[in-house]
Amino acid sequence: MSTISISSEKPKLSFWQIWNMSFGFLGIQFGFALQNANVSRIFETLGASKDELPILWLAAPVTGLLVQPIIGYYSDRTWSERWGRRRPFFMAGAILATIALFLMPNSTALWVAVLMLWLMDASINVSMEPFRAFVGDMLPNEQRTSGFAMQSFFIGIGAVVASVLPWIFTNWFGVSNTASDGVIPDSVKWSFYVGGIAYFLAVLWTVIKTKEYPPEDLEKLRSENAAMGIFGGLAESFMGIFKMPKTMVQLAFVQFFSWFALFAMWIYTTSAVTSHIYGTSDSSSTAYNEGADWVGVCFGMYNGFAALVAFLLPVLAKYTSRKVTHLIALFCGGIGLISIFFISDPTLLLLSMVGVGIAWASILSMPYAMLSGSLPAEKMGYFMGVFNFFIVIPQIVAAGMLGFILKTFLGNESINAMIVGGISFFVAGLLCLLVKDEVK
Repeated sequence: MSTISISSEKPKLSFWQIWNMSFGFLGIQFGFALQNANVSRIFETLGASKDELPILWLAAPVTGLLVQPIIGYYSDRTWSERWGRRRPFFMAGAILATIALFLMPNSTALWVAVLMLWLMDASINVSMEPFRAFVGDMLPNEQRTSGFAMQSFFIGIGAVVASVLPWIFTNWFGVSNTASDGVIPDSVKWSFYVGGIAYFLAVLWTVIKTKEYPPEDLEKLRSENAAMGIFGGLAESFMGIFKMPKTMVQLAFVQFFSWFALFAMWIYTTSAVTSHIYGTSDSSSTAYNEGADWVGVCFGMYNGFAALVAFLLPVLAKYTSRKVTHLIALFCGGIGLISIFFISDPTLLLLSMVGVGIAWASILSMPYAMLSGSLPAEKMGYFMGVFNFFIVIPQIVAAGMLGFILKTFLGNESINAMIVGGISFFVAGLLCLLVKDEVK
């Protein structure tokens, strides 16, 4: 390791080395999956209306917009002989996220839950952002698609388990999934406790089992840090949007519509399924909580299928191209979301989730694989952080506009948000054709 820097041509790593460096994503996805599948349920339990959900969800993307570029920039410019470059951020984020996961289901008021969403999302981003750059740091170009696929695998596995935890606690262990008005069910609470422990231990595994390559010129890095200063670094973090490579600009449009679709799904699936299929909007009713638990199972399904598909996508990309593979996957996601409108049997939702899972696996790997080849090694974290603007900006747009669109044009029916999301997936797929993927 000491003779290789992050700017050097890296040696190929073994399967188990890639496994260890990616394992932390298993824990990170426990946090994200519990957030995505349960936050709307928690908000509604604490009194939020359907119209308020998108605005309340703004906490997550706004946090990402602020945190991701800063963490990306400073993780590029950090080095510790003991902790390395990215691993200090992995560990700090894991500790904070674990605390947030324990506190979130114990919220006693809506404003407390919103505050916990801020804390949880910020903490997850502190861990997650450097993990994206980690692949570029540690792997040669020809292994990066496989590296991101391994991350997608762990994301899928972690999300499967985390998404179905409330259902498991209710159906396997007899923990109650209902509670009095304004009280979060015990099945949700225990799910968050397990998720917090899993998050911490999985990230700790990667921190212990992986060593990093040092900067090419450590003294130069230190002098540049001193010259830049804290405030100069903060300003530089947000100026990267004006310095993006051409491939990154093209992928930004694909990301925008992909994540707009995902955010529509995460915000509205619970209310869409409970009202459209289970026929209730009463968050204290048995039918509502059965539907909400089933949404967790459905989210587990799409994440599980994503884990299975993750290693097939590089094979398809080899015989076609990465952008064609991504197009096909996004079209599958669009079909999956729109199909929910036509379903009345909850079991059939699992088929819809197959399409969403294919899209999700590709979203987590193909854009990053295409992007990493166009970025300078010494600024990998910086540009990955800037790239994530185009994850959080569509989420902010979705949070600000979806409620208005549904109320004004689509009869205020949550199920119509699934159609909007499906169309957005189709647009993202078509935009893939404009991407110039320079690393084959």
